[in-house]
Amino acid sequence: MDINWDNLRVFLAVARSRSALESAAALRLDHSTVTRRLKKLESDIGSQLFDRSPQGHVLTPIGQRLLESVEDIERTLARVDSRIAGDNQVLTGHVRLGGTEGFGSAFLAPHLADFCARHPSIEVDLLAVPRFVNLSKREADLAVSIERPRAGSFVVCKLSDYRLAVYGTREYLRRHPPIRQLADLAAHRFIGYVDELSFSAELRYLQKITPGAHVALRSTSIVAQMHAVRRGHALGVLPCFLAAGHDDLVRVLDDDASVVRTFWMYAPKEQREIARVRALWDYLREAARVQQDFLLGTA
Repeated sequence: MDINWDNLRVFLAVARSRSALESAAALRLDHSTVTRRLKKLESDIGSQLFDRSPQGHVLTPIGQRLLESVEDIERTLARVDSRIAGDNQVLTGHVRLGGTEGFGSAFLAPHLADFCARHPSIEVDLLAVPRFVNLSKREADLAVSIERPRAGSFVVCKLSDYRLAVYGTREYLRRHPPIRQLADLAAHRFIGYVDELSFSAELRYLQKITPGAHVALRSTSIVAQMHAVRRGHALGVLPCFLAAGHDDLVRVLDDDASVVRTFWMYAPKEQREIARVRALWDYLREAARVQQDFLLGTA
């Protein structure tokens, strides 16, 4: 079977974006060209690779098996390029990074912008979502999580500790009873997580700080919680790195009303060895090291 690699490259782009239109823009091709190449590839293989619907292109079981094979080829070519070029290589290609919503928005996004400026031939996707990103299902090449993975063949490192603390607006604190000790929090309303929908036990820190807290508003999104706290009607437990960008938020009781959690970074071993993935991995480790005090709320 003689399969054109350019058609496989188109297939790979559509499989990742689930959109022929988005893939055409990313590959700088006409939409009709992408569609034509997919049809040619399906004809060469003799099987349908995608189920097409208004919601996008979803891989069929045969398409999923082809994706795994094409990604194996991609990783092999990347390793060959890395070994041949050595330190003089120009890094190219696509990297997808998964991260939690708050950390992804407030920390990863600005650092990824800098990374892309340093490596203009690398394209990065950031999945900043309030859930775990599944690397086993190839949702991303590497991920940052609030839990160390317990299963799977991953390369894992501790990225950084970070602190969460109680915050309220200046106006809220002016209008409500003073908070001088932890017991005083019982007189206040809070904004927090929907516990039964939280994706990790690590997120159930409100009850650790103030057991029996009166939670007036709940959300699965930490960013939504932060914006609700900024309306000035209740307190909330927020990551210090997320609250730091808003002058209207005031930290309450300092370390007495805080918890420390950990971010872990991990990737499948074969992905971690790809030069562009390794470059992003090293870049994020250094960024977290330099900004450890910021993540812990001490700077």
